[in-house]
Amino acid sequence: MNQINHIANEWSIIENGFNPKTQEAFESICSLGNGVMGQRANFEEDYSGQSFQGSYIAGVYYPDKTKVGWWKNGYPEYFAKVLNAPNWIGIRVFINGLALDLNTCREILSFRRELNMKEGWFSREFTVILQNDCKIKVATKRFLSLSHNEAGMISYAVTPLDKDMTVTYEPYLDAGISNQDSNWDDQFWQITQITQNNKQSFITSHTLKTEFHVCTYMESRLFIDQQEIEIKPKNRKDNTSASSTYTQQVREGLEFSIHKFAGYTVDLYHDKNDLIHAAKETLTQVIEIGFTKLLSLQKNAWKEIWKSADITIDGDVKAQQGIRFNIFQLNQTYSGADSRLNIGPKGFTGEKYGGSTYWDTEAYCLPFYMATKNQTVARNLLTYRYNHLQKAIENAKNLGFTNGAALYPMVTMNGEECHNEWEITFEEIHRNGAIAFAIKNYIRYTGDYSYIPEKGLEVLIGIARYWHQRVSFSKDKNQYVMLGVTGPNEYENNINNNWYTNYLAQWCIYYTLENIQTVKEKYTEAYNKIQKITGITTQELNNWKKVADNMYFPFSQQYGIYLQQDGFLDKEFMYADELDPDIRPINQHWSWDKILRSPFIKQADVLQGFYVFEDHFSLEEIKKHFDFYEPFTVHESSLSPCIHSILAAKLNQIEQAYQFYLRTSRLDLDDYNKEVHEGLHITSMAGTWMSIVEGFGGMRIKNNQLSFEPRIPKEWKGYSFKINFRNQIVHVNITQENNQFTVDGTQDLTILVNGKQTIAKAIH
Repeated sequence: MNQINHIANEWSIIENGFNPKTQEAFESICSLGNGVMGQRANFEEDYSGQSFQGSYIAGVYYPDKTKVGWWKNGYPEYFAKVLNAPNWIGIRVFINGLALDLNTCREILSFRRELNMKEGWFSREFTVILQNDCKIKVATKRFLSLSHNEAGMISYAVTPLDKDMTVTYEPYLDAGISNQDSNWDDQFWQITQITQNNKQSFITSHTLKTEFHVCTYMESRLFIDQQEIEIKPKNRKDNTSASSTYTQQVREGLEFSIHKFAGYTVDLYHDKNDLIHAAKETLTQVIEIGFTKLLSLQKNAWKEIWKSADITIDGDVKAQQGIRFNIFQLNQTYSGADSRLNIGPKGFTGEKYGGSTYWDTEAYCLPFYMATKNQTVARNLLTYRYNHLQKAIENAKNLGFTNGAALYPMVTMNGEECHNEWEITFEEIHRNGAIAFAIKNYIRYTGDYSYIPEKGLEVLIGIARYWHQRVSFSKDKNQYVMLGVTGPNEYENNINNNWYTNYLAQWCIYYTLENIQTVKEKYTEAYNKIQKITGITTQELNNWKKVADNMYFPFSQQYGIYLQQDGFLDKEFMYADELDPDIRPINQHWSWDKILRSPFIKQADVLQGFYVFEDHFSLEEIKKHFDFYEPFTVHESSLSPCIHSILAAKLNQIEQAYQFYLRTSRLDLDDYNKEVHEGLHITSMAGTWMSIVEGFGGMRIKNNQLSFEPRIPKEWKGYSFKINFRNQIVHVNITQENNQFTVDGTQDLTILVNGKQTIAKAIH
C-alpha cells in the first residue's frame, strides 16, 4: 500500500486531494459505527476503482466451513465469519445521464474528506469535471445514529457549476453481497422478500445456518437549496436489490440534495416476523425529526461520551489526534449495553480474523471500559464469558479434557471455538489466564466482589481444572511442565514451558483456591450451590495446589532472567534494529520457517507477564527483563507497543515510552504494519488508552486505593484524563510543572500519588 497522507488535527482525520491508491486505507480509517452496526467509509456513489465494500451488523455471523489441507481431530468444524451485510448506503448519481464515478472523471479539481471524531460524522466535498464536460460540486455527510441506533443518515448534495443540468439520484439497497474472505464462496445470505411502497424499500433476508433475520430498509427526501420538494420515485427491484429514482432539472448554482434514511432491524431485538414493521416505525421517527436535528442529537451524544472518555494532550497535535482516534473507534465498536456482544479485533472496519472475541477483550479492553463507562458495562464483558462457560467446557472436552475443565476459545462468536490454526487455537492457551485475570482486575477496580459468588467462581474453577490437566509431570525436572504451547509471541510455535503461560497457570490456580475459600466462608449459600454444580472436593483442590506449588519456570543463570521458553538461548541472536527496514514487517517478507528459527519476538511475551503481574517483581527485575527482551521485539502485533510503553514509563525511560506511545496510537493512522486497508486494530486501541493512563499517568489500584505515579514526555506541555472509579469521576491533570487531582461531587477522595496519601478535592 502507498503512504497515506492526512492532516494532523486534534479532532478530525482530514485528507485533501484524492489518491486512488490509498482509497481502501481511508475506507478503513474513516469507518463509522454505533455499537449495533457499522460500515467502512465506502463512497455512496458508484466507484469503479479499487475498493473494499463493507457493512456489518453486531452479533450477526455465519459458520463458514473450515478449510484445511490436513484435518486433525479437534479442529472446529466451522470458522465463524463476521458477515458483510446488505449495503444500504448506495446512491447512484447521474449528471445529464452520465454516472458520477471518481475513477472515470475527466478531472478532479478538489477533494476533501473528513472524519469528525468530536461529533461522530464522515463527510466528503469535491469538485469534478465529468467526461461529458459537466462541472459539479458534491458535498456529502453521513453518520450512524447513537440516538436511534438502528438507523443511519446520509445527506448528498450536487451543485451544477457551469450550466443547468439534469441530476438523477438513485438510492438503493443491495443484498447481493459476499465476503472477501469466504472459504468456499458459499452464499451466506438468503433473501426472503423485497418490497417497495412509494418512497420506502425493504429487503428481508436471513443468514443460512445461523438464521439471523434482518430487514434492510430505506426512505429518502429531496431538497433544492434546503427547501423540500416532492418528486415521485420510479421504483425498481430485481432478485437482490431495490432502488428508487428521482430526477430533477437543476439550475446552475443551486444545490440539489437527497437525505437518505436507512439501516437494519434485526431479530436480536425484534420478532423475526415483525422486522418490516419495526423498520417502518424507525423511519417514521427519524424522518419526522429530520437530518439536521438528528445530526444535533448525534453531536450531543458524542459530547456526553467525550465528557468521560476524552484524553487531552497539550502541545503535540499528532499525539492528541492519535489517542482521540483510538477512543473514538472503541466507542463506535462497543457501547456495553448488550452482554451478547463483544469487541471484535476489527470492529466494524473489516472482515479479517473472523469471530467477535479474542483474549484482547479481557487483557486490553476491560480496563478502558471500566474506567470510561460504568460498572455495568464492564460486568457485561465478564458476563459474556460466564454465559459461554458450558461451551468452554465442551471445547475442552473435544480435546480430551474431563471433569468440567474449561478452555475458552481463541476466537468465538457464540462460545464455540471457530479458529483452526493448530498452533494458535490449541496451543495459545494463555487466553484462559487472561479471562481469569480480568475477573480479578474487575473486582480490584470496582470493589464489586459479588461477581465471584454469582458467576466468576464457576469460571475460575473450570479454568483451574484445565490447567491442572494440561500440565505434565517431568521426572527429569521433578516439576510440572507445560508442553506444546504458543505464548503471546506467535513467532514461536509448539514450544515447551512458555514462561508467561506457566506463570498464568500457577496464578490462576492460586487465585481460584483463594476465592473458593472466601466464598465458602462468607457466601455459604452461593458456595453450596457452586459445590453442587461443580462437584469440587478437598482432594481435587489439594491436587491443584500440588501442581501450582511445583510449576517449572525456565530461567537463565547466565543472564539472570526468566526465559521466554525452553531453548530460547539456542537462538542465533540478532537485534531488531539490525534488520534491513526494507524487509519489515518480516511476516510479509520471510518464510514462516525462517521466522520461527529467528530470535525475533512478535509482541510482548515475558514482558506481558511483567505487565500483568507487575507487583510480583521488583523494579530491578522488570528493568532487567525489559532490557533483555525489548531489543528482540519487532512489534508486528498491534498489541505490543502499548505494553512496552507502559513498562518503559514505569522504568522512567520516558523518551522510549513516548516513541512506543506514538506507534500504538498511530498504528493505523500511519499504517505502521502496512495493512490498514484490511481494517483497523480496534482492540489494541484500548492498549493506547492504557499507555497514557497506566503508562504516563502511572494509574494502579493499591491497597484498595487509586494510585498514580505521573510521568510526562518532554514533547507535551500537559495532558489530562478522567476515570470513573467506583462511581466517582476523578480528574487527572498533569503538566511539566505540577500535578492536579480532583473529583466530581461533594466528597473528597483519598488517593496515592508517588506513594504518598493525597486528597483529591471535590469540585461541585
